Order: sequence, then C-alpha cells, then structure tokens
Amino acid sequence: MTAQSSTGRIDTSRPHPARVYDWLLGGKDNYPVDQQVAEKLPAEARLNAMRNRAFMHRAAAWLAQGGIDQYLDIGTGIPTKPNLHQIVQAIVPTARIAYADNDPIVLRHAEALLVSDPAGATDYLEADVREPAVILEHARKFLDFDRPIALSMIALMHFITDAQDPYGLTRKLVEALPSGSYLMFSHGTTDEHPHLVKSVTTTYREGEIPLRMRTRDEIEPFFEGLELVEPGLVTATKWYKDTPAPREELSGFYVGVARVP
Repeated sequence: MTAQSSTGRIDTSRPHPARVYDWLLGGKDNYPVDQQVAEKLPAEARLNAMRNRAFMHRAAAWLAQGGIDQYLDIGTGIPTKPNLHQIVQAIVPTARIAYADNDPIVLRHAEALLVSDPAGATDYLEADVREPAVILEHARKFLDFDRPIALSMIALMHFITDAQDPYGLTRKLVEALPSGSYLMFSHGTTDEHPHLVKSVTTTYREGEIPLRMRTRDEIEPFFEGLELVEPGLVTATKWYKDTPAPREELSGFYVGVARVP
C-alpha cells in the first residue's frame, strides 16, 4: 500500500473542484476559498452531489457483485466514507483499487484511502486525468491489465474543457483496458435544471474553475464503442441494478456503466 506524489503544494489561494465537492458532501477538508464558491452555488448543487455519490455506491457494488476485483478510480476526491474500496472490498475482499487525483490535499488523506482489507490492496497516485499515460504507467504496476478492470470517472470530465479533448482523454484510458472491463462514469449537466445554468457557470467562472456542463447528447460520445449496461445513460437517481429503486428526483448528473467489448 503506497502513495506517490508529484510534488504538489496545496494552494489555498484558489478553489479546487475536489474541495468544493467535499463541502457539498458535508466534508470538512476544504478552505474558505472553496467554501466561498460552494456557498454561492444553488442549494440543489448539494443534493445533486449526494445523488451522484449514491450512484457511485450502487454501481460499484453491482460491479463487485459481478466479480470485478480491480478498479482504477481517477478524480478520487477527498475521502468520504464509504470510499470506493470499502464498498468493493466488503463484497470482494481481495479487490485491488488504484486511486488518482490531482489535488495535493487528497494525498494528505491517502491514509484513509490506503486502509485496505488485508486480503486486498489499495494504491494512490497524485496525477491529472489530462496525463493518461502517467496514470496508466503507474496503474500497470499495481493492476493486472490482462484481466478486467473497472475504470471509475465520477464527476470529473465536466472540469475538462472542449479544448482539452475530454473524449480523446477518456478514449485513451478505455482503450488500455482489456475486454470485459467497465467504465463507471458520471458527468454534470443542467438539462434538468435549465434555470440554474447561469448561476452555476458564473459561480465556477468567478472561482476560476473551468466548467463545461454537457447535455445528454454531448455526454453520449464518452461511451463510444462500449456496451452500455441497462438502464443506459440516465440521470443519477434512475440508475440502479438488483436493488430497490432510489427515490426518483431531478438530477444534475448523467450517469452510466458500460462494458468494454
């Protein structure tokens, strides 16, 4: 169980998406600059963050129940129990989970991410999704790329602008996975909250956080070449498998799980 950093000094003068998200989930590992952004967001943003988190719990559990025992989680964020490895290892104790995030504060909390079931293992790398080769090089030392892997990209790609090629970055990561792997994915949208578009985008822009909310049609290409698992690409509260249906509510996220053929 190791954690590797790329240097990263924590910059408390500028807000960071991981710390804003931590505040939205009720966490304490954020700074005044992050709180200022979060508190300006509509109240619905906090509920949407929780609905998105609940999707991750359901999807990870379903994948583990299906026998997936390797996970690459990019855009990990500040640990909020239960973490991905806690959900997965409760079902598959031998599971191995590699975490990656570009906020140095997450490294400070890596101990929580690295407390694995003794039968399994966890790993952490400070890295940016915009450098997929770096992430894959590290992951190959920890995960077996000859067997199925679940790639988790939760609430991440709406912080990647069009100019940074979000589809290409995702494709590079997915193409490295063997057949039988899965992509577990969620992406911010204002499709169900059109009245909040200006408020949300203005708040993030003022915080100097790049934000590119996308429509359902714009999110579909992230799954190009993959086999979407039922119920397909849906809003967060509509995705469930083998569990009671969540309360159906409006959502600020489209979500999906797809198999690599």
